[in-house]
Amino acid sequence: MDATPPIRFAELARLIGAAARAAGLVVPAFRTPPRRAGIPRTIRRLPGGPVIAVRLRSRPTAEVVADMIEGVIVANGLATDVAGRVRATLLQAVGRAGAVGPESAAA
Repeated sequence: MDATPPIRFAELARLIGAAARAAGLVVPAFRTPPRRAGIPRTIRRLPGGPVIAVRLRSRPTAEVVADMIEGVIVANGLATDVAGRVRATLLQAVGRAGAVGPESAAA
């Protein structure tokens, strides 16, 4: 299992944030781990903006990326058709940077 180290998480957060900003979306803050034990991803809506918390321990990078991207989708309240396009755009941005391998495209 390819666990995601914290330094990689920071790189992923920058890539996803930049791609979301370029798409005109609200860019949430990313942190790890979630406050609630046993939960892989949480979202908190704070006055300064949404915060997405993702569990890294014992999880493949592809799952972490999928949770981060899904957090952006939820934070922006995107409808199904738009969400699919944004999801693909954000995953493509992460893939172009070489942060996630081709096996993650199916995740």
